[in-house]
Amino acid sequence: MRAVVCQSFDDPSATSVEEVESPPLRAGCVRVKVHVAGVSFANLLVLKGTHQNRAEPPFTPGTEVAGVVLECAADVTHVQVGDRVAAGVRSGGYADEVIVPECTVYRLPAQVSFLQAVHFPTIYATAYAAFAWRAHLQPGETVLVLGAAGGSGLAAIEVARCLGARVLAVAGTDEKLDALRRHGAQVLIDRRTGSVSHSVLAATDGRGADVIFDPVGGEAFREAMRCIAPDGRIIPMGFASGDIPSVPANIALVKNITVIGLYWGHYVGWGRVPPVPGTDLKVRAAFEAMFDWCVQGRLNPETWRTWPLDGFREALHAIASREVIGRVALTLR
Repeated sequence: MRAVVCQSFDDPSATSVEEVESPPLRAGCVRVKVHVAGVSFANLLVLKGTHQNRAEPPFTPGTEVAGVVLECAADVTHVQVGDRVAAGVRSGGYADEVIVPECTVYRLPAQVSFLQAVHFPTIYATAYAAFAWRAHLQPGETVLVLGAAGGSGLAAIEVARCLGARVLAVAGTDEKLDALRRHGAQVLIDRRTGSVSHSVLAATDGRGADVIFDPVGGEAFREAMRCIAPDGRIIPMGFASGDIPSVPANIALVKNITVIGLYWGHYVGWGRVPPVPGTDLKVRAAFEAMFDWCVQGRLNPETWRTWPLDGFREALHAIASREVIGRVALTLR
């Protein structure tokens, strides 16, 4: 089979499409024929060796796939051969086939395409867990989404709307602002035109945002701390700016706010500590809810462009250049 193989960190010439042996099936796992593989900023970090889910070379990158089940281990019960599925993996997604633990494989409704489905195992799942499980978002609360035109941001807008929030969203080009509107943001904030915090306070009658979703970090996080509401919750989702900010404890104290950590991998067994009993049922219920919203047209995963497997470098370059709206993906046949 074909797979993208990384032989050493941070050396593009050492990563290429190769012919490799199909991986052996393991107990508790399924073999998935990959039709679509998601490409994300996290994949860039993995290839540099700087992501928390570090894989040692040689390895195949890729954490989100959608496709068809080819083979199941004898102890698998949730899916069967021929099922259309989305799946999350620690690595290995940029390949014709991938072996996936049953606990991170999710059957797809007929109405959800592979191109839509590949957004769910990490991006939409993270937004759902952030708002529903960690921030306990309530209907009528105000959510601020930073870096909102990326895949994480658009997913956050839509999930927050499904949970009944009023959504303010930030971007920096006319095209990206149009995307925020299409995906349901009620207040658009153009970061080119002035202070984001001033715009948020103006849109909330001086109160600020109840929940802030931040995949950017750096100055965006510091600006967000100036417009968070009392009893507010800020969720640092990532550091696309390259700047990991410090949390000023005095502001947390004075403003009575909570800084919430969230690592989706903890819920699917990728963390250092196993998830608590019953988490698998909780995760599957979340995917059922999200797929229902997708079928209803309330979630609309946006794929900016696709490439064949051989175009993985171009896909990663598009992510690195910050030109992408939504996600990009690799399509395999």
